[in-house]
Amino acid sequence: MTKLAEAINLYNLNAQWVIEGDNYETLDWHSTDIAKPTLEQLEALLSQIDAAKAQAEAEAAAKKAAAEAKLSALGLTTDDLKALGLGGN
Repeated sequence: MTKLAEAINLYNLNAQWVIEGDNYETLDWHSTDIAKPTLEQLEALLSQIDAAKAQAEAEAAAKKAAAEAKLSALGLTTDDLKALGLGGN
């Protein structure tokens, strides 16, 4: 899915549309009951999407670091967990 397609789905998941590649100029809007988003609206949504992804990555890294700190406090490593069949990553 292209970045614009992701933003359009966030704008309105029920909208009917077609786009070629990631080019707003090719956006063919089929939903007469839903206003076509402007490029500026979609760019704002893209910023929100990027920020949410960055936050999710930061939270995942923080959780991993916390888990590794707990393991270390117990005298274990992630390799120890893998050896026991408990570590997925």
